[in-house]
Amino acid sequence: MLPRAAVHAASGHRLGAAHPRQEGPADLRLVPPALAAWATAALVLDVPTGWAVGVVTGALLLAGAALLGPVRERPHATAAAALFLCVAVSAASAALHGADLRRGPVPELAGRYATVTADVEVTADPRLTRPRVRGNRAVPPTVLIEADVRRVGEAAGTTVATRTPVLVLVDVGDGDEQSRTQPPPARWLNLLPTTRLRVTARLSPPRERGDRIAAVLRVRAGRQPPDVLAEPSTAQRLAGRLRAGLREATEDLSADARALLPGLVVGDTSRVTPELEEAFKETDLTHTLAVSGANFTIVLALLLGPPGLAQRSERRGLAPRLGLHLRTTALLGGLLALAFVVVCRPDPSVLRAAACGSVALLALATGRRRSLLPALATAVLLLVLYDPWLARSYGFLLSVLATGALLTIAPRWSAALRRRRVPPRLAEALAAAGAAQALCAPVVVVLSQRVSLVGVPCNLLAEFAVAPATVLGFAALATAPVAMPLAESLAWCGGWPAGWIAGIARTGAALPGAGVDWPGSWAGAALLALVTVAMLAAGRRLLRHPWWCGVCALLLILVVVQPPPLARVIKGWPPPGWRMVMCDVGQGDALVLAAGEGTAVVVDAGPDPALIDHCLRSLGVSRIPLVLLTHFHADHVAGLPGVLRGRSVGAIETTALEEPEDQAEFVRRQAAAGRIPLRHAAAGEQRRSGPLSWQVVWPPPSRPAITAPGTEGGPNDASVTLLVRTAGLRLLLLGDLEPPAQRELARAPAAAGLSGVDVLKVAHHGSAHQDFAFLRRVAPRLALISCGADNTYGHPAPGTVAALRARGATVLRTDRDGAVAVAGTGKELRVAGD
Repeated sequence: MLPRAAVHAASGHRLGAAHPRQEGPADLRLVPPALAAWATAALVLDVPTGWAVGVVTGALLLAGAALLGPVRERPHATAAAALFLCVAVSAASAALHGADLRRGPVPELAGRYATVTADVEVTADPRLTRPRVRGNRAVPPTVLIEADVRRVGEAAGTTVATRTPVLVLVDVGDGDEQSRTQPPPARWLNLLPTTRLRVTARLSPPRERGDRIAAVLRVRAGRQPPDVLAEPSTAQRLAGRLRAGLREATEDLSADARALLPGLVVGDTSRVTPELEEAFKETDLTHTLAVSGANFTIVLALLLGPPGLAQRSERRGLAPRLGLHLRTTALLGGLLALAFVVVCRPDPSVLRAAACGSVALLALATGRRRSLLPALATAVLLLVLYDPWLARSYGFLLSVLATGALLTIAPRWSAALRRRRVPPRLAEALAAAGAAQALCAPVVVVLSQRVSLVGVPCNLLAEFAVAPATVLGFAALATAPVAMPLAESLAWCGGWPAGWIAGIARTGAALPGAGVDWPGSWAGAALLALVTVAMLAAGRRLLRHPWWCGVCALLLILVVVQPPPLARVIKGWPPPGWRMVMCDVGQGDALVLAAGEGTAVVVDAGPDPALIDHCLRSLGVSRIPLVLLTHFHADHVAGLPGVLRGRSVGAIETTALEEPEDQAEFVRRQAAAGRIPLRHAAAGEQRRSGPLSWQVVWPPPSRPAITAPGTEGGPNDASVTLLVRTAGLRLLLLGDLEPPAQRELARAPAAAGLSGVDVLKVAHHGSAHQDFAFLRRVAPRLALISCGADNTYGHPAPGTVAALRARGATVLRTDRDGAVAVAGTGKELRVAGD
């Protein structure tokens, strides 16, 4: 007979094999009460108090009626009574939490948009909004702080004590140029939970009904530090020192490792860049950026060893090596859970992670798989009763679905794969990743409106690095306060697996077919669930035919990788012989001019780095001899990081008028970071790159801008305007020129070459501000307008479109036609859409 250790080693389970006497059918008795409490909390949170009382009363009456039923039906009656009792308790808890948002003076003051002085207590770490573009301006960052209002009063009124959850928006820029180019004061971002502040703010209602906040407090702080009334608690100060120590220990790591390691360990994503976050979303690796039960389980596994052996004589881990008994080990595990919650912040997501991780691990420690579902149901029930707002949390839903998939579907799939001679460890990893993907994908698609085709392989490749990165990160966290050199060494070691995970995310997201767009609604989620079931049914049949499995795998690889020759044949994009592409970048401009194989000149970068990067990848552009930015408005330059991402760039050329100053400084920083020469363009300049040549026809060196009443003037009229020649075609690119500059250009020496061009990039997204005499003189065969769908500016103006068509021009616009490619030579002008 094999010893137990050998049995566990041969079982193929990472957690060891359960004792035969402990196996059995899954115990589902707690699942209905947990689901009923969950649904009740989600529905009752924002109903009137009278309705909530009615639900509680009705559920209690039904529970009593079930208990008073016939004795012979007592087991079923007891289960029904427990379900109705959970409904009653959940409804009461949800009603009380919902009432917190409606009582007290804050909701009434928010309805009047009153300006108040409030004492608030910070309840979560402040975070900074991502850079975004509104119109042609870059919106300054805002510090978001979740807090509870403890006292509030208007300027001429009395101060009232209360306890109301709010969201504090701190506008740290006061509107001047300096505040838009400098980061917000560190004191606002470094505030710790439990800190008491006094703020003068304007109250407003929350944007959406059903939020867990009663109001929004907008604080116009400028560059002033916060007015602190009371320092944070001792526990939070200790947690803050630990988190700051981890950030310091990771300071010298590579950019990706420096951003990711604190996120893996304590959920600190303050260093994660927008493009890295987008890569994690594209590859379904976002869960690694958030604190989850997996983090906690990995740490406890160091103490307990493989949980399936936790109560066996052959158990492993630090505890038995130190000679600790099980009770002492359990006590240490509890203290570790408490420290985990304090360091990672006791907000709902961390509490959910600690509860699910602890309960699941304790159930695994018994070696009884059949106890895991009751443990999960218990955790769900207790968490929903403690914080009913979790019932509406997508994160909570995804966490439960992923855990449920690992407990129910993954073991069966793993066994099926082992029966087909798949190595046990690989079978378990494949089954776990596939099961979690199958159950979570319909929910993820509601949030992202996209289905990842690389999620499973990326998660498989990243899984091997998560545990070492997490363990080394926690070790660096613990040693940083006492031995920073040791912490830095541990962080350096942890940076390697963290960098591996980031590399997997970036590589997967860069694949042309990494994901497909999908309807982002619950109807779309249901459709995806049906497609998933159909594919799983077909997959079971395919497993019997290895050759067909190989063919399907090859087809999937081709779909994801999309080799350029094959992609052009199937998609027809980009069309052969393309000369210019107007990228679909929303409300902004971005044009690509072909200058050879894999080479192009880029004119403007649009407002979003991801959109222009996607366009350039679809065109196969890897080398850019010149990026020309017509002017410094954000809808033309904010996407510059996407142009520079992974490409060789020779130079950046701009207009001489460096306004707005914040965006001009942004371009200078990007050029300096990439060590790219930066220069100004002026009328008369002529250049060539391969088959492409262009002439700068505006602005003249002596007058870079014209300001006219009622127009944007300034930066718009300083737009660099190009006359491009390629393959016998003439293209006129006007930037955002306003009518005064258009009239001046019509009188300039270069005007003689502007008549009867083949392609016109219409100025200013087709706005009504056009000089129609100039448009008649240009008389293009094809007019291209770059504008965003449903933009609030009315672009393009109907009058502008009508004027162009009246002269015989074909008008195409990105809001309706998507990206537009111009191909052909001379008179054989062709257009194609993506």
